[in-house]
Amino acid sequence: MYATFIDVALRVWFRLRMIAIRPLFAAYGRRFDFDPDGIYSFRTITVGDDVSLGLRPVLIATRAQIRIGNHVMFGPEVTIRGGNHRIDIVGRLMKSVTDGEKRPEDDPGVVIDDDVWVGARAIILAGVTIGRGAVVGAGAVVTHSVPPYAIAVGNPARVVRFRWDVDTILAHEELLYPAEKRFSKSYLDKLQRCEKLSALQRGNDDR
Repeated sequence: MYATFIDVALRVWFRLRMIAIRPLFAAYGRRFDFDPDGIYSFRTITVGDDVSLGLRPVLIATRAQIRIGNHVMFGPEVTIRGGNHRIDIVGRLMKSVTDGEKRPEDDPGVVIDDDVWVGARAIILAGVTIGRGAVVGAGAVVTHSVPPYAIAVGNPARVVRFRWDVDTILAHEELLYPAEKRFSKSYLDKLQRCEKLSALQRGNDDR
């Protein structure tokens, strides 16, 4: 009985802390859950509806934006790092270069589109967009953007396959999205064709 009481009290305390901290984010939608013990650069993070950031995430961007869409779920300890240091100034220590001296290309953001699942301890680096419906595997280090409905794994992360073929994605989108928000068949065909060519090239390079 005592253990149950402690468990309930901790859950209530967790929830209260989350509610108190939530307004620090730049913007957030409905049903947004996050761990108050995570690390966040609040004012540079926008979050959509029905989002869960998992346990102990690290989401940091000094000036760049981290934008998270709707219906997104993270596993534990996901890291997202927007922005970069400037490293090209001769005669200056990297640490001495201020944010005001950064160029736009030194400070890229991160976009996580709708309906994305990011696995435990994945790392997503500056300049990356994770496309709608994509899956990022646990422990992946994502240095390049991931196309919609792709599954990316590894370090560095590579697309290993798509969740479905193009016709199935079209049927899926028709059930979920209004016509003006759906991907076209030609766009999806091009994405999957390009990824197949990239995979073939990587295979040749590995020989």
